[in-house]
Amino acid sequence: MSWLHADGAAIGTALDLRADVVVVGSGPAGAATAYHLAGAGADVVVLEEGPLVAAEDLPEDAFTAMARLYRDMGASLTRGRSPLPFVQGRMVGGTSVVNGAIFWRLPRDVYDEWVREDPVLADALPWDHLATLHDRVEADLGIVPTDPAIAGRNNDLLAAGAEALGLDHRPIRRNVTGCRGLARCLQGCPVGAKQAMDRTYLPRAAAKGARVLANVRVDAIEAGARAEGVRATARGGGAVRVRAPVVVLAASAVHTPVLLLRSGIRHGPVGEGFQCHPGISMVGRFPEPVRMWHGATQGHEVTGLRKEGIKFEALAYDLPVLAARLPGVGATLRERLGDADRFASWAAAIRAKARGRVRPGRRGARVHFDLLPDDLQRFRRAARVMGEMMLAAGAEVVWPEIHGFAEEVSDRAVLARLETEGPLDARAWTAIVTHMFGTCRLGSDPATSVVRPDFRHHAVPGLYVADSSVFPTNTGVNPQTSILVLATRCAEHIAETL
Repeated sequence: MSWLHADGAAIGTALDLRADVVVVGSGPAGAATAYHLAGAGADVVVLEEGPLVAAEDLPEDAFTAMARLYRDMGASLTRGRSPLPFVQGRMVGGTSVVNGAIFWRLPRDVYDEWVREDPVLADALPWDHLATLHDRVEADLGIVPTDPAIAGRNNDLLAAGAEALGLDHRPIRRNVTGCRGLARCLQGCPVGAKQAMDRTYLPRAAAKGARVLANVRVDAIEAGARAEGVRATARGGGAVRVRAPVVVLAASAVHTPVLLLRSGIRHGPVGEGFQCHPGISMVGRFPEPVRMWHGATQGHEVTGLRKEGIKFEALAYDLPVLAARLPGVGATLRERLGDADRFASWAAAIRAKARGRVRPGRRGARVHFDLLPDDLQRFRRAARVMGEMMLAAGAEVVWPEIHGFAEEVSDRAVLARLETEGPLDARAWTAIVTHMFGTCRLGSDPATSVVRPDFRHHAVPGLYVADSSVFPTNTGVNPQTSILVLATRCAEHIAETL
């Protein structure tokens, strides 16, 4: 695309650049930082490990998308008693290109938790100013509730199930313009309706002079008495060096701490305090066609249990993924697939209390994480309520996907037992992690945090962290908006020093 400064696949010789600011990562945190700093007149370079992919080149099926657009084919794993896959995009625009386009403001109760634990944050992150930044982001990215005309039956059924159980629910607010309800968000929108970073903040930053390089992997931060830049390797084999007095890390709560540790920058609890939102899902069969591959990928949510640490969302995917999710083999699976158009799929995101750690490994990051008994109790409750919503919405049968529990359920009394008798062994559950936080915590105490309340590293002047690794805790809701807002706040602090 014309706004891309360079593609590392074509860089075969050494490249030496100079800038005011170098940003590592092009997802929401990196894109927002670059956009606002370029707008403030800074000379900005953004380095992204993955490729830039045009909308018309995005794969149609989920498995091809995972192979081309996701890190480790979407199968990166935590280490622990029960390994969990965690999902990250690896392309220009980061995970914003392949997520469900869900927008949630940082909940006030979560913000209040942060301030209670570290009161200095009230001055560094004033609530009223964060609200103003939320307004700005929503205006920039066209955030609107899902249009009922394109929601699709999968989302409508979730609304019906929540209504039947008396649970608060609403259309999901999404960053889309002209959505056609193709249910392709997780593969990347083929018509460019999703207002992801590769269609919004990055080209806008480039229009203000920022240089965005794709297919360039950052290997190390260069720092002496202060940050001096980064060393990187282009996919074409060339060594890339960017000299800059300000380095902003926006490589995610997994890869930012790894880059710090590999660069010998070990101050504070770097890599510690990893938190996430593990998610479980359920499939139900309905008597009438659902065709979950028609409509918004994730267009409706149930918020009634959010303060218990549980949030439900509709979730659509294509037939190959559905086949992998259904229980049974041979003739049984073949028979179930004959009803493919009658299945609905919903998910529950859990605000887990467990904390883990991230360390460099020989082939990337090693994430160590084990769920706590409280987290598994939330799994139990989420699975019960999700199944009850499906049955209340008219499902004939649901598949809980829990080892050691009934394979299929059509009786709410059986689901009720799940909350008290379901397994408390993490290995019995099928779960996946999508949102990650906390490994370079922001705070006033250098003994318990990695960056200051203004996002500056406690020990290395000129080094900043802008992604969700700075969050003091997980949020219990989709964090894309919070990441954009806090990264914008980080950019404001940096602009004051330039």
